[in-house]
Amino acid sequence: MQGISRRGLLKTGAAAGVLGLTGMPLRAQTRGGKLTAGLSGANTSDSWDGRTHSDLFMIASAQGSVFDSLTEIAADGSLKGELAESWEASADAKTWTFNLRQGVTFHNGKAFGADDVIESLQIHVAEGAKSAAQPIVAAIAEMTKITDNQVQFVLENGNADFPYLMSDYHLLMYPAGQIEEAIAQGIGTGLYQVQSFDPGVRMVATRYADHYKGDSAGFFDEIEYIAINDNTARMNALMTGQVDAINRIDFKTEALLRANPALRIQEVTGNQHYTFPMLTDTAPFNDVNVRRALKYGINRQEMVDKILLGHGMVGNDTPIGPANQFFASDMEQLEYDPDQAKFYLQQAGLDSIDIDLSASNAAFEGAVDAAQLFQASASGAGININVIQEPADGYWSNVWLKKPFCACYWSGRATEDWMFSTSYEAGVPWNDSQWDEKDSARFQELLVTARAELDTDKRREQYTEMQQILRDDGGVLVPMFANYVQAVNNRISSPDTVGNLWQMDNGRMAERWSVA
Repeated sequence: MQGISRRGLLKTGAAAGVLGLTGMPLRAQTRGGKLTAGLSGANTSDSWDGRTHSDLFMIASAQGSVFDSLTEIAADGSLKGELAESWEASADAKTWTFNLRQGVTFHNGKAFGADDVIESLQIHVAEGAKSAAQPIVAAIAEMTKITDNQVQFVLENGNADFPYLMSDYHLLMYPAGQIEEAIAQGIGTGLYQVQSFDPGVRMVATRYADHYKGDSAGFFDEIEYIAINDNTARMNALMTGQVDAINRIDFKTEALLRANPALRIQEVTGNQHYTFPMLTDTAPFNDVNVRRALKYGINRQEMVDKILLGHGMVGNDTPIGPANQFFASDMEQLEYDPDQAKFYLQQAGLDSIDIDLSASNAAFEGAVDAAQLFQASASGAGININVIQEPADGYWSNVWLKKPFCACYWSGRATEDWMFSTSYEAGVPWNDSQWDEKDSARFQELLVTARAELDTDKRREQYTEMQQILRDDGGVLVPMFANYVQAVNNRISSPDTVGNLWQMDNGRMAERWSVA
C-alpha cells in the first residue's frame, strides 16, 4: 500500500497533497471528445442504489462518474479527499471529525452538506437494507452534524483505517430528503450527469458544468458505457472500433490485441483474487478436516498457468494480496499434495467424498475450466467433485451465498481490515463462507484488536496471524491472484500510473483519462 501511513494519517489529517483534490496529471490532458467503453459485470437489475453494486459496470458508472464519496483512493494507492476536504481523529482513533468541501452542488442544484452525509450513510443500516457496506456504517455509534460543513463520527471501537473505508464504492453521497428520487434518476455530485440509463445495457452521461474539481479531472464531454458481459463480444467490439476500451481481456486471444498497432494493453498487479468459498455452516464443509483436504487437493500453480496464462500469482487461501501493506509474503505456501488431502479426509472419518461445485464464467473468466481442473486434481485424493455449470444470468443472486460450494472473484480492498470486515467478519452480509464466531473465535478477536492498533509492527503481527488462520482453517479457497488486464485504443490517453484497487483505473477512467 503506497501513500501516507495510518499513524501519519491520524497525525496530519489536513495535510496538503494527501487530503486535497486529485491534482493535475503529470501529462497534459486534452479536453473534450467522448469515451466509449465495453464493460462486463452488468445486470438487468442494476440501479443507482449503491448498496447493490458489486461489479465493474455500476462501480464505473456510479462512483467513477455520476456520484462521489467522502474520500478516494488515488491511482498510486494514497488516500485523497473527495467530498471531504480534511479530517482529524482522537488519539484512540474512535472519534473522527470530517470537514466537508464547500460550494458543491448535486446535479439537481441542491447544495451538498452534512445532512446529505448522514442520510446517505444511514440507508446502509436501515431495517431490511442489504448492503455490503453495512459493517462499515454499523460500526459508527453516533453521527453528529456540527455545522453544515462538518460531521463528527463516534465509532463503537477505534479504527485507524476509517477514512479509507469512506472511499468504499457503496458509500455514495445522495441529496438528503431526496434519496429515492436520486436513486431513481441518478442524481449525484459527480463529474458526469446522467443522460440515459438502461440497466444491464447502457449508460450515457455528459460533463457536469462548473464541477468542483475544475479542470483537474473529467476531461471527456461525454461517456458511454456499454454492457458487454460476453468475453468474445467485448474483444470484438474493441477490435472493430465500436468501443475505446474494455476490461477483462481474453488471455487466449491476447496475441491478436498485441498485434494491433491501434491498441495497447494495460496490466496491473493488485489484490484481485479468484476463490471457491465453502459454506462452513453446511455439511460437509462444517468439518475443518474436509476443508483442509480440499486445500491440499487443489493445484494452484496449474490454475495460474492454464487459467491466467501467467497473468497473476499463486494464492494461499487468504484475500490479502501483494498490494496490501501487511501481505504475508513469507508465509509457508500450501502446495498440491494428494497424500495430505487423503490424510485430512481420513481425519474426517472418510475414505472418499462427493461434492458439488457450482461455477459460471460470470464469476470470473475461466471459472468453469478452473472448476474442472480442481475436479481432476482432487480426484487422486478420493475427492469427487461434480462441476455444475450454472447460467451466467442471475449467478450472483441465485448461486453465490446460496450454494454450499461455488466459484467467486473479489477485487480485494486497499486495507486488510476493509477486506476482512467485508467478507470474513462473523455475521456480515458478504461473508460467503458463513464463518461464524464459534468457528473462528481467535480470528474475530484479532480483527477487532488490529483495527484499533496504531503500532505498525504490532499490526503486522496481528494481520500475519489472521492470514495464517485463514490458510489453515478458513472456509475460502484462494488458489490465485489475477492481474487486471484491460485494453485501450490509442486514441485514448491514460496516466502512467493506473489504479490497482478495481479494474479500469479503480473504475475512474472517466475522471482520469482523456482523448489523446
